[in-house]
Amino acid sequence: MSDRTDKPDERDPNAPDDVDTGDERDDDAAFREAMAEVRPLKHDKIVAPRRRPAPTAHQRQRDEREVMRESLADPPPDADLETGEELLHARPGLQHGLLRKLRRGQLSIGAELDLHGLTAAEAKAAVVEFLDACRARHLRCVRIIHGKGNRSPNRQPVLKTHLAYWLRQRSEVLAYCSARPVDGGTGAVYVLLRR
Repeated sequence: MSDRTDKPDERDPNAPDDVDTGDERDDDAAFREAMAEVRPLKHDKIVAPRRRPAPTAHQRQRDEREVMRESLADPPPDADLETGEELLHARPGLQHGLLRKLRRGQLSIGAELDLHGLTAAEAKAAVVEFLDACRARHLRCVRIIHGKGNRSPNRQPVLKTHLAYWLRQRSEVLAYCSARPVDGGTGAVYVLLRR
């Protein structure tokens, strides 16, 4: 007698697992029964659509950096700058009456920058920052004190020539001239800014 039973509902433990027993309907029913109590989870998360980054004008940024670099550059040794006592420069097309008022100190001074004691590099940065702030405040006329050079080794103004060059490089500067004696004379300049 053999230990093996021939009942049709019992499975042989030695039979391979991949043998189809024909009980698919029973498996589907069992799965549905097991999942009968399952409900989808609710959540309050919203998937936001991806936003594209704002377009960036890379070329304009490069141009502005180049302009800034040039405005901070030292004047070339052979630059055609005034080396006399008084400074005077006006962009073409500026009204003569407005330049005359600037030279006479008849325009109201909106702000002042004193460069005494600064190195050329420090003065460059200070002038750029000052002019940007003046433009943001919509100032028309400002004064920059560069000094007369009395305490310099050669008793020559160190920043005067540099300042004249820097101001010519700035598009918002319409004109500049040496100040009246009461406002610093040849040790300072009045600067007329574009509105």
